[in-house]
Amino acid sequence: MLISASEILVKAHKESYGVGAFNFVNFEILKSIFESAHEASSPLIVQASEGAIKYMGIDMVVGMTKLFAQKYPHIPVALHLDHGTSFESCKNAIEAGFTSVMIDASHHSFEENLEITKRVVDFAHSHGVSVEAELGRLMGIEDNISVDEKDACLVNPLEAEVFVKESKVDFLAPAIGTSHGAFKFKGEPKLDFERLLEVKRLTNIPLVLHGASAIPQSVRESFLQSGGDLKGSKGVPFEFLKEAVRGGINKINTDTDLRIAFMAEVRKVANENNSEFDLRKFFTPAMSAVKSVIIDRMKLLGSANKI
Repeated sequence: MLISASEILVKAHKESYGVGAFNFVNFEILKSIFESAHEASSPLIVQASEGAIKYMGIDMVVGMTKLFAQKYPHIPVALHLDHGTSFESCKNAIEAGFTSVMIDASHHSFEENLEITKRVVDFAHSHGVSVEAELGRLMGIEDNISVDEKDACLVNPLEAEVFVKESKVDFLAPAIGTSHGAFKFKGEPKLDFERLLEVKRLTNIPLVLHGASAIPQSVRESFLQSGGDLKGSKGVPFEFLKEAVRGGINKINTDTDLRIAFMAEVRKVANENNSEFDLRKFFTPAMSAVKSVIIDRMKLLGSANKI
């Protein structure tokens, strides 16, 4: 049975650990996610973006997740809409069976973001569904960025306090310096942990870290050795993820790492045997690699053995 993400994250908030929110786009990734949570005894948030929903179909997204939740009834699991772009998108997800949604109106003005988020919260809460919102613009911080430029894209803690109080949102993604995808930082990675601490103090709710792919060294090497090109990209260092959890982050989005790990193994099989066409020969090692990444991440964030 699927539950609200709030039930999972309020506990993480109180006990100061992080829960991985893992995106999926197919059966193989979803199977890997659930098996990892089972082996690590970890609560779980599975996520589908609007693009993933378009690719798989919303009924398939919900149906597969419910089947896995039934197979592993001991795992607290929520199905979350990642980066819903409109009230209608969130409404469709809720009516289809999602138990948590994100409304991302962060590209609008503060007032518009608040208005849109309040509308989603009112509808979602009437259906027992939790809501995530975002403040600030998610982008990397370059070494030479000015203070004014940084403040323009990162979350304002005082605005976060007002936003949470007025919107009644369940958890918040504050922009503190990450960006989506594998290509995050120029120069040394930087996150604004002082800003994070202030947001946590003023809001006192579960917080979310987007753009949290780490690109572990083993995954990087495997992808490069298989012929992939990461263009010198840098993920979020593991120590930064641990520091973020210590600073109040409770939901950590993870997508890119899973894709890179999966594709590295698929490439390896293709490179080693160009006459192979049994999909199971490609996907079995790929799922094993994904599971390794997820279980390591659950241990790192502190959600392992929390069931």
